[in-house]
Amino acid sequence: MYFIGIDLGTSACKMLLTDEKGTVINSVTEEYPVYYPHPSWSEQNPTDWWNACVSGIRKLIAGSDKSLIKGIGVAGQMHGLVVLDENDDIIRPAILWNDARTAKQVSYLNEIIGKDKLSKYTANIAFAGFTAPKLLWMKENEPEQFAKISKIMLPKDYIVYRLTGKHSSDYSDASGTLLLDVEHKCWSKEMCRICSVSENQLPQLYESFEKVSAVKKDVSAMLGLPENTIVCAGAGDNAAAAVATATVGNASCNISIGTSGTIFISSSTFGVDSNNSLHSFVHADGGFHLMGCMLSAASCNKWWMEDILKTNDFNSEQQAISLENLGKNHIFFLPYLMGERSPINDTDARGMFIGMTMDSARADMTQAVLEGVAFAMRDSFEIAGKLGISVSGSSICGGGSKSSIWKTIFSNILGIPLDIIKTEQGPSYGAAMLAMVACGEYADVHSAVDALVEVTDTVYPDQQLTLRYEERYREFKKIYPTIKKLFKELK
Repeated sequence: MYFIGIDLGTSACKMLLTDEKGTVINSVTEEYPVYYPHPSWSEQNPTDWWNACVSGIRKLIAGSDKSLIKGIGVAGQMHGLVVLDENDDIIRPAILWNDARTAKQVSYLNEIIGKDKLSKYTANIAFAGFTAPKLLWMKENEPEQFAKISKIMLPKDYIVYRLTGKHSSDYSDASGTLLLDVEHKCWSKEMCRICSVSENQLPQLYESFEKVSAVKKDVSAMLGLPENTIVCAGAGDNAAAAVATATVGNASCNISIGTSGTIFISSSTFGVDSNNSLHSFVHADGGFHLMGCMLSAASCNKWWMEDILKTNDFNSEQQAISLENLGKNHIFFLPYLMGERSPINDTDARGMFIGMTMDSARADMTQAVLEGVAFAMRDSFEIAGKLGISVSGSSICGGGSKSSIWKTIFSNILGIPLDIIKTEQGPSYGAAMLAMVACGEYADVHSAVDALVEVTDTVYPDQQLTLRYEERYREFKKIYPTIKKLFKELK
């Protein structure tokens, strides 16, 4: 049997076709644009996502025995606001996870409604990227459009809707809306009231591995899929990537270095950070997880390489970094190009280099970018440590994990070994695994993980380098608190 996994990313839709043993038969990537109509705004057209899926699925299954296709799983970028009218037509472009226009609404939720109440209602506080602040922004700034809303969806749920005609979401993705009562796995009546929406406008909730429906007949005919092809609820990209990297059960960890950067610590029981510096979400395996998310991770390196250095040869630039200089770089980089979420929650924060001297070289700047992302990621590990969570090792995935020197930097800044997983597709592979569970190929997510996920290599920290990076991290930690007030003034 064959299964399709879809990862609806920020810059592209990545799709793969796999059999029930996890062998990847084919993969396709379809790109689409991101629009920045104003500074710090970030939008996409959901129709572009669907067109990418249609084109990609056709290419993906071409030449394969289509009668063997049994299920589809969709993972995707979290927190985005997709709104449909009574005819299920798109009302406005989707507002994405890395959009920072909602500073006023976040302040209202955290300061006026209050963080204690938000945490009680949802196990989380407001961040600029979350969905609820976007709804409040739309209500205030686009009231006529807000009044037209019939359905509120997340990005990957729009694809599930186009495939099945069902308005659905899964608990892992819904956790990032600030509309879900995470502990009790239901929509929060209090948050619906605060955001002036009704539960009828929200999609039906499922576990990530549950069947939503078979594909619609017209979609089946258009794509060449069997009419009984099952579509499961799917998961947020980080939860799906966690499944693909065996980060399930209790106290497992995954690091993802994608456009954004995340640490993902799974748990069999519900828990919440008292300061809400880490997100408390439902996991795709049916349990829960804590997650720290930085808004700009591999995207920092992409910006540095393509927009500043004007090169696409990432490998050559990184080869110029001297291994002897690791842990000794006198330049620091703050990776807050889009503001920041975990753990500082500051939409005004910005990227910056500090420490340059007349002998600073191009390679030092490149090294500083890689180190800055890893230092900022460690900030979230520090929060987990204060909660008594000891992370002794982690898997690592995402585009940035393909860089050998970046993995070395991460391992030594965090002081833990990092496992490399055989299948690198991350969220799309996890989505296919969820589809397998929905179709009964495996009894549950844990069984699928045991059968399909394989570690091929491990990067270990070096004791002396870890000690050098410990000193550099302590210096890095002083920079943001020192200049925090300036960010509000330098607009």
